[in-house]
Amino acid sequence: METGICVPGQYNHLLCPKCLGGDQEERSLSLYIAPDGGSAAWVCFRAKCGWKGSTQAFAGRSSSTSQVTPVQKKREITVEELQLEPLCNEFVLLLSLTLNLLAYFSERLISKETLERNAVRQRTYHDQIVIAFTYRRNGALVSCKYRDINKKFWQEENTEKIFYGLDDIVGQSDIIIVEGEMDKLAMEEAGFFNCVSVPDGAPPSVSSKELPSPDQDKKYQYLWNCKDELKQATRVILATDGDSPGQALAEELARRIGKEKLECF
Repeated sequence: METGICVPGQYNHLLCPKCLGGDQEERSLSLYIAPDGGSAAWVCFRAKCGWKGSTQAFAGRSSSTSQVTPVQKKREITVEELQLEPLCNEFVLLLSLTLNLLAYFSERLISKETLERNAVRQRTYHDQIVIAFTYRRNGALVSCKYRDINKKFWQEENTEKIFYGLDDIVGQSDIIIVEGEMDKLAMEEAGFFNCVSVPDGAPPSVSSKELPSPDQDKKYQYLWNCKDELKQATRVILATDGDSPGQALAEELARRIGKEKLECF
């Protein structure tokens, strides 16, 4: 494995020596070298490979490698299966409140056109109508996140974690990352289409632990699933909230993306 160009303390993307990146020669191997150079861990994210391992430069030079079972295929979902519907323009019962969903967004200066372009939908869930934010890759539905009027959120289980609005940053040199779906829609109303939202909100604080290997980085798995879109950008603008969780999110994103291409607002 060629590691001469790798930077300690950061995740480096390389050609996997086991699968050679498949037919498209993807740089699917993520290699992390500890800041002191004393250890390294790697994993290939190609579903047909999954090679991973670790090594120690010190303490007897212990190391391990394994050919893991290919990553479990994520659940495929459809609009029909989830029974998603266009947002209604009539008054409906939502948590015992009478609410016009389009009016709800309009009060927040989010237009019907923006909602349609982002395929925001509604769904009947446990005798209530909830807002459905559809997560798409190349136009195809891969996940869905729901929100009720009390700002309670939940997501479809065992679906791929990606940015909300991922298709909007494909081919973009500048990318804006915000904290929530409503923030992404508001940015679009302001004229910024090259914007995505994280799927899981902000953490309460910055973790004091060392960065986990990519395959163990569950909270931020969406970053690794969208690494190609992030890699193409020359500038990534973090526009998270100004409170403590928002600043913690910005720091956690910066630790993984690399601060050399970041700007924070």
